[in-house]
Amino acid sequence: MTYDEKMMSMRGNNPNFSRATVHHELLAGHHLQGYMTARHKAYRNFDTPFWVEGNSLYWELLLWDMKFPRTPEERIGMLFWRMHRCARIIFSLNYHLGKWTPQQCIDFLVDRVGHERANAEGEVRRSFTGGYGPLYQIAYMIGGLEFYALKKELVDTKKMTYKQYHDAILHENSLPIEMLRAILTNQNIDRDYKPSWKFYNK
Repeated sequence: MTYDEKMMSMRGNNPNFSRATVHHELLAGHHLQGYMTARHKAYRNFDTPFWVEGNSLYWELLLWDMKFPRTPEERIGMLFWRMHRCARIIFSLNYHLGKWTPQQCIDFLVDRVGHERANAEGEVRRSFTGGYGPLYQIAYMIGGLEFYALKKELVDTKKMTYKQYHDAILHENSLPIEMLRAILTNQNIDRDYKPSWKFYNK
């Protein structure tokens, strides 16, 4: 790498940006998910990104609420990735609809989010060559909002503690989140059940 390339890599992977991804990728995110879903109701592992990615994004939202970032730099790191998650929805849908080229997606991340160009190229390459479907990127946000709404319904109203809620999520394994809600709220559903949960209000 040239000196400029090294500096770009260091800017794009600075400690405050990196710290903001640990809880998504490791604990309480994907690493813990993998550990628990291998041990609890493994037959139920539908591997839906709405659950897998949504649960990790939920932790980003929850930790923000709980004042996890300690400094302005750490807050910027968390907000940077939140903005990135939104931008990924925009560029991914535009790409899959045939409206944008990969280069336009890269430029969007650089111009609108503030990515270093090499990091933007890596993010776009990963999105389109990683075998992700067109809805994968929006599944982060929708799933995260569903888990967050369910937390408000069950934890904020004192029906469950945080520990009970989080344990229940991992013990039930990966399934559509409305079905998880039906289990946690003891709903009786029949074979003709149709989704009807309004989990987001402006």
